[in-house]
Amino acid sequence: MSNFTPDSPVLSAMQKLIEVVAKLRSPDGGCPWDLAQTPESLTPYVIEEAYEVVDAIRSGDKSAIAEELGDLLLQVILQAQIASESNQFSLTEIANGITEKLIRRHPHVFGDVEVSSIDEVHQNWEQIKAAEKGENLENSYLSAKLSRIARILPPISATMKISKKAAAVGFEWDSVEGVWDKFWEEIAEFQYAIEHEDKSRQESELGDILFALINVARWYDLDPSVALQETNHRFVKRFSKVEAACDRPLSDYTIEELESLWQKAKTL
Repeated sequence: MSNFTPDSPVLSAMQKLIEVVAKLRSPDGGCPWDLAQTPESLTPYVIEEAYEVVDAIRSGDKSAIAEELGDLLLQVILQAQIASESNQFSLTEIANGITEKLIRRHPHVFGDVEVSSIDEVHQNWEQIKAAEKGENLENSYLSAKLSRIARILPPISATMKISKKAAAVGFEWDSVEGVWDKFWEEIAEFQYAIEHEDKSRQESELGDILFALINVARWYDLDPSVALQETNHRFVKRFSKVEAACDRPLSDYTIEELESLWQKAKTL
């Protein structure tokens, strides 16, 4: 286990970052933008930085990973600084809290519990987590857990996790054909809503389509988030080729001309 002395480079670097953020938030000479921020106004940046970390990790670029992790760390420090200004909590409580949680949820490392598989580690984790929240894994309602998943995860990830947990307790189709039938049923209902109903109903039916399609992906062991991300990258790559082939603004081209350029880009 690593031992950090008071003059450790890591602790020194963290202290300097904490001091810089505190200065940015200081009413005496601080930054107007940083001073105007609230926990709520910063939440989009937390999400954005987390996704940028993931993108950097996937790229394998070590310098990019380090930079993006720094940006994400900044968001943690900022949230802690803002909270400390109104005596809610500080970085100390954050660090102590996660440290205690890790020790508590790893009794096979920090205690005398023995495990023989990763599945046992996961099971113990869930039992300890439930005990912390005053829940009973056998008697607690699954819907409460699903509600939390729906609140905290990005929609596609939430749908996948919700459907997996529901399927695990038997809330599942008998075969993939039933999943496909549900998907086509939702398509028809969405089409009807587009033609005959208001926007709220249309969005509701669109959500049903996406939920059904993600269930199709689950049955075929496909990751819809990865699939959509790859499609986004593929679109941008092809779009850049279309732009490179143009000698005037895209708005000057007809849709037929752009479609022709797009088809060529797909073959390159």
